[in-house]
Amino acid sequence: MTDTAFSTVTELIDGFASGALSPVAVMDRYLEQIATHDDKLHAFVAVYANDARMAAEAAEKAQGSGHRVGPLHGVPIAMKDIIDMEGRVTTGGSMPWCDRISTTTATLVERLVASGMIVIGKTHTVEFAMGGWGTNQHMGTPWNPWDVEVHRTPGGSSAGSGVSVAAGMAPCAIGTDTGGSVRLPAAWCGLVGLKTTIGRISTHGVLPLASTLDTPGPMCRTVEDAALIYNAMQGPDQKDPHTKGVNFEDPLPQLRRGVSGLRLARMGEREREIVDAEVLAAYDASLECLAGQGAKIVDVTLPGRFTGLGAVTGKIIGAEGYLFVGDRVDDMSLQIDEDVRPRIWVGKEMSAREYLEILHQREEIKRAYDEALCDVDAYLTPTTATPAIPLSEVDQDETPATFTRVVNLLDRCALSIPNGITAHGLPTSLQIMCDAYDETMALRIGFAFQEATNWVNRVPKRL
Repeated sequence: MTDTAFSTVTELIDGFASGALSPVAVMDRYLEQIATHDDKLHAFVAVYANDARMAAEAAEKAQGSGHRVGPLHGVPIAMKDIIDMEGRVTTGGSMPWCDRISTTTATLVERLVASGMIVIGKTHTVEFAMGGWGTNQHMGTPWNPWDVEVHRTPGGSSAGSGVSVAAGMAPCAIGTDTGGSVRLPAAWCGLVGLKTTIGRISTHGVLPLASTLDTPGPMCRTVEDAALIYNAMQGPDQKDPHTKGVNFEDPLPQLRRGVSGLRLARMGEREREIVDAEVLAAYDASLECLAGQGAKIVDVTLPGRFTGLGAVTGKIIGAEGYLFVGDRVDDMSLQIDEDVRPRIWVGKEMSAREYLEILHQREEIKRAYDEALCDVDAYLTPTTATPAIPLSEVDQDETPATFTRVVNLLDRCALSIPNGITAHGLPTSLQIMCDAYDETMALRIGFAFQEATNWVNRVPKRL
C-alpha cells in the first residue's frame, strides 16, 4: 500500500487490525485527496471533514484499547445524496431541495455506522436519481477521473459515488440502482458495483424513484470489498416491507469456490451488434478467461431483445417517479433539470389501466426469462455498450442502460466488474446477471474473474 487513498477496504481492515495503519491518518489522506481534486471532479455535495476526523480519532482510540466493534471499524464511506441522515441536508440532486434537512436516518446508514464505518460525505446524483449519463444541469456533473482533459460521462445516477471511489477520495461508496444507477458509474469509473435484489437491503430513508425497482448497493474497488459492505447492509427491516422474509445470506464462505462446472450464458448476435468494438473485445476475452477456469460458456435463446425490455422498465420508472416528484416537475417555476423533466412526465398521462397492464406485462416477461435462463448460473453481458463518452456527445433522449435496465425489470441481481482498458485509457466492464437473491453466485463468479485478471487494480493515471 504505497498510497492509502487507493487502498481496498480489505487492505484497510488488515492495516487497522495489525496496527500498520492509523484510522486518523487514513481519514486525513482521503480528506487531502478531496481537497486536492474535488474542485475539478465535483464528486461531493458535502464533506463532513470535522465529524469524520473525530469519528476516526474515536475509532483509533477504541481499537487501541481493544474495543474494535468489527472489521469495518474506522473505514470511511461516501453516501449518495438521496440517502437520508438525520440533521443533514439531502438534496436528491435537486436545486430546490438544497436546504432540505433529513428528519430520519436511512436503515442502511444506521447499519453501516453500527459496523464502525464513517460517513465522509454526500455525493452528487442526477436529479431525482433519474438518468444514466450522470449529468445534472443545476448542481453540476461530476468529472470522470479517467480523462482529466475531456469531460466524459461518469455514469448515473450515482455519479458522485463512482467518481469519489475512482479518484481515491473514499475507499467505497453507496449508490442506488433503479435501472443501472450503481452499475453504470461503476462501469465507466472502473469499479466493482453490486446491484442487489429488491428487499435485500432496506430502502427506508432512501428518497424513492420507483419503489418497484429501487435497490441500494455498494461501489468498491474489489469483489471482496463489495461482499463486505453488502453484508453490513443486508437483512430484514420492519420499516421496509420489501425486506420481509428475505433472510441474511453471507456470500463470503462461497466467494473462493471458483467457476469450474458453472454454466455461463453469453449474449446473442443481435445484442452484440450494438456494442463498441473495444468493449466487445474485452467481453469476449472475459468469456475466454472464465472458460479457462472451467466454466462452460453456453448459448441460450431469450424471449426478446434487451432494448425492448429497457423501454418497459422506463415506463415503470416514469409512472412511479411521477407519483413521488410529479408536483415538482410540473411546477415550471422550479429549477428542475430539463433533461429529467420529460423522463418523469412519462408517468403524467399514464392511466391506471396502462400502468397495471405494464406490471402484468412485466410478470409475463419475468416468467419467460426465468424459463429461458433456468439451466444457467449467470447471463453475461458488457455493462455498457461503449466506454465513457464526452458530455458533448450525449443524447439525453437515449439511455446508456441497455444492458442494465433488464436486470431490474426481471427482479434479478447483477455484478459489474472491470474487464479491460481501451486504447484511450478508459475502463470497460463485464456484467454478471444472476437469479433473484443469488448475490452469492454473482460475487463468486466476479471474484474468480478478478483473481484471474488484474483489471480491478487499475486506477486513473493522473491522480
